Amino acid sequence: MTRDPHPAPHLDDNDDDETIGTLLSRRAALRLLGLGGGALSLAAGGVLAQRAGSTGAGGTGAGTGGASGLPGCVVRPALSEGPYFVESEPRRSDIRGDSKTGTRSAGVPLTLDFVVSRVAVGGCTPREGVLIDVWHCDALGVYSGVQGNTGDFLRGAQVTDAAGRARFTTIYPGWYPGRAVHIHFKLRTLDASGQATGEFTSQLFFPESVNAAVFAQAPYRQKGPVADTPNARDGLYRNGGNQLLLKITGEPGRGYRGTFDVGLNLG
Repeated sequence: MTRDPHPAPHLDDNDDDETIGTLLSRRAALRLLGLGGGALSLAAGGVLAQRAGSTGAGGTGAGTGGASGLPGCVVRPALSEGPYFVESEPRRSDIRGDSKTGTRSAGVPLTLDFVVSRVAVGGCTPREGVLIDVWHCDALGVYSGVQGNTGDFLRGAQVTDAAGRARFTTIYPGWYPGRAVHIHFKLRTLDASGQATGEFTSQLFFPESVNAAVFAQAPYRQKGPVADTPNARDGLYRNGGNQLLLKITGEPGRGYRGTFDVGLNLG
């Protein structure tokens, strides 16, 4: 995707609402994974899959209905990169602070776990060496490093370990006009020299009940206790975002943990 090098001057005027790729049925997923006579294609923006049996809070588990025989993963939608991605984000696990000033973003703690697997006939195996970029707004809806904002708070990247895992320590994102609460992520497969051989970009969403609990807390309540765009009215969420809901546990006082298991057939 080609991004506008001059993004809109206000967060209200974001262009996060473009869907990239296609949300596929299980039968189509069988074909793409080579189990129904088809071959994997990246023309639609790549393929993202989530382990069967995983559930988003308030969502349903994968692996129900449709064609049988899909090997442990179900294809998920790609979503827009949006205008606020910054290349070469700092390689770090804790993304709460600004690396130059040391100032830490205030908010409810969130531990975000990615588990990346390789999609193959017969199941998914851990995928080591995948670069994961994560970026999102702060409690008041502000992104670092864009639109005149300085710093690199709430931005970071890591490479998955031998178990296909990468953990980010951050805060629960706030909201800004026109979008549901979300976190952006990008997965890039790397060759031996560290060059990207494929990429997949999407967004993670949060259950409305958890949003309500968080936004009643400081500093979120300065912005308002209710996001102006719930999931059901978000343009991206309506295009498959319910399949990108985080499995999330915890409470505002102690913080939350969210997990996203992804099967990637790129590179």
